[in-house]
Amino acid sequence: KILDQIKAWAPEMEALTDKQLSKKTYEFKKRLSEGETLDDLLPEAFAAICEADKRVLGMYPYDVQILGGIALHKGYIAEMNTGEGKTLTATMPLYLNALTGKSCHLLTANGYLAMRDKEEMGPAYEFMGLTVATSEQRDESAKVDGKEKKLIYAADIVYGTHGTLGFNYLFNNLVTSAEDRFLRDFYYVIIDEADSVLLDAAQTPLVIAGAPRVQSNLYELADFFVTTLIEDEDYEKEDKTVWLTDKGVNYAERFFKIDNFYGEEHFEINRHVTLALRAHKLFQKGKDYMINEKDELTLLDGGSGRLMPGVKLQGGMHQALECKEKIKLTGENRSMASITYQNLFLLFEKMSGMSGTVSDAKDELKDIYQKDVVIIPPNRPLQRKDLPDVYVRDAESQIKLAMFEVLQVHATGQPVLIVVSSIADSEKISELLLKEEIPHSVLNANNAFWEAEMIKEAGQLGAVTVSTGMAGRGTDIKLGKGVRELGGLAVIGIGRMGNVRQERQARGRAGRQGDPGFSKFYVSLQDENVVNSGLPNVKEYASGEKRISNRKIKKVIDQAQALGEEGASGGRKSSLDYDTVMQRQRKLMYLTRNALLDGLDTSNERLLELAKWNFDIVFGDRKDVTEWELQRYILDNITYSVPGKIEAEILADSENLKDYLLDLVAMKLDEQKGKLDSEEDFAQFVRVSILTAVDTAWIDQVDYLRQLQSAVGGRSTAQRNPVFEYQEESFEAYEKMKIVIRRELMRNILLSSVSMKKGKLSIITP
Repeated sequence: KILDQIKAWAPEMEALTDKQLSKKTYEFKKRLSEGETLDDLLPEAFAAICEADKRVLGMYPYDVQILGGIALHKGYIAEMNTGEGKTLTATMPLYLNALTGKSCHLLTANGYLAMRDKEEMGPAYEFMGLTVATSEQRDESAKVDGKEKKLIYAADIVYGTHGTLGFNYLFNNLVTSAEDRFLRDFYYVIIDEADSVLLDAAQTPLVIAGAPRVQSNLYELADFFVTTLIEDEDYEKEDKTVWLTDKGVNYAERFFKIDNFYGEEHFEINRHVTLALRAHKLFQKGKDYMINEKDELTLLDGGSGRLMPGVKLQGGMHQALECKEKIKLTGENRSMASITYQNLFLLFEKMSGMSGTVSDAKDELKDIYQKDVVIIPPNRPLQRKDLPDVYVRDAESQIKLAMFEVLQVHATGQPVLIVVSSIADSEKISELLLKEEIPHSVLNANNAFWEAEMIKEAGQLGAVTVSTGMAGRGTDIKLGKGVRELGGLAVIGIGRMGNVRQERQARGRAGRQGDPGFSKFYVSLQDENVVNSGLPNVKEYASGEKRISNRKIKKVIDQAQALGEEGASGGRKSSLDYDTVMQRQRKLMYLTRNALLDGLDTSNERLLELAKWNFDIVFGDRKDVTEWELQRYILDNITYSVPGKIEAEILADSENLKDYLLDLVAMKLDEQKGKLDSEEDFAQFVRVSILTAVDTAWIDQVDYLRQLQSAVGGRSTAQRNPVFEYQEESFEAYEKMKIVIRRELMRNILLSSVSMKKGKLSIITP
């Protein structure tokens, strides 16, 4: 119905001059200010940007792209096949929502795609009088300062990556003055490759690490302890979790000579044992990380096969792995700020997304993000043939059969894309192709710019390309001359992938826009996710020790994938549960920071109230405070000037004592005020002092919560609910943090050295 309305406006838009068409933006904005809604404007505005796309970009969106655009505006996750033109589709809802003057973002899988899409689509927005920018830099090491960021995020439409936006959100909440904030409030976002971002990347939090914590000497001891444990007796392992049994806990208490392994006083021992247990039992060298020639540990992205130099696991996990590998331990940084993608995107007033394979996860997207998935039909009927999977017992037979098929297809000149599930497999297949003297490209996602250029060539006559599942995602494979007649692109998959979505993504590489092509997967009982599934007798079946029918092989492999998907979904749910606790606290802290930056009540009355609250916490109704105790408190919290003899009646009565302390605070406030030129300077000094106290306490809290999450993850025994324990302990920690903030902000105000230097505040906190 809406599509028909848009098309009815098309002739009118076509009849306009360029100047008249671009003036439509001003007209739409005016109508919005007069009470019309975006939905009222949609048919006309979509028709206008479609016409601009045709004039400026030379592309008029197909009907299915317009349908996709409507779905994105309405807040759906749109499933659109690979090659259906998602980049052009996004121009319509981005243009419409940018008319509000609020921030509109398109976030995609890597910086190359963000820059490419901004360059290709930007001229259409600019023709219509809107501004467009990208948050990405071709040189990833280039530093972008706050002023540049402010200019970028002031644009009507910003193309970027989810990682850049997430870190910028955290940095934006670490600034020390209102002028340094560079992000606008989040309004509308379209997430490209939505399943990859919202699901596959959702468990890994974005963390800003800061000042290093004091290095613990428990790593080596915990590492040695873990090497003495016996599986199924001292610890149990299931999917991606591992924990001590009751017997293991008793053994730990004897080993470390402690009486309660889960007691608060033994938190660090618990944490280090949990980290060492995970390092040895859940992480594999060559799969999760590598040790380079300089004896440095570098992480591997399992999904894409990317090396991740400079990226470190948080909470001490990186150091536990280094200890396991007997290499020099790097410094363990404190977490200063942290957020998961799930909670980042829930900050947007309107969120939508698009992907080629998102319908398989529609229940999880509804559950976590309250988002419905809508399937957009292809522009041309799908011609690709998805052939049945070939199920075999062992990896040797699997690779032999797959390579036989590759050689047969390659002999005809038909291009072949071989999709594997890991870097190791891509290297193995490459070696076999070299033996057969077949020229080929290997993509394991080490460089987004380079891989995009390579994947473009995968549809040329005689091309052979080996790729991990995620490499080159977001780039079209167009068929070369004469390839259509040979049957299009052939996709040969080797190995069962982590989930059905990744396999559909791989198959979707062939058959874009009605092109011919075929896909076929070769899977075995020795595929990694089958071996790690925990299903009984898998190793025996694969080695031939136990007989197994072809039907049973299929059943076991499919069951292993289903279990893996279930485990991954559970992990994402658990990750969200943990981060939701931190999200509540983070929201309150960031609101507090913004209130401070925007001006807060800094009157003497308010400060004296805070001081009295501190006195109540420390002294309560005590009538037995000693003179030495009170003098020590005054020196530590109010003034470095030692007070003279304190009268007995002050010490004997709690109200007298508090009045005495309040008088001292009032005198000290007057003294600090006298060092500054104006009330406004004093108010700024108070704001900075409070901000310092808030930030210091919040950094300690974030760091503690990340450590706590690691520690409680090992408490799955004895009917303990880790998330419930995390909630309880994090709430207690939050209440303690509030007390610390109120104490420290008063210390900062009263004990800081403050002066004016060349018209600027100079503050040295105690």
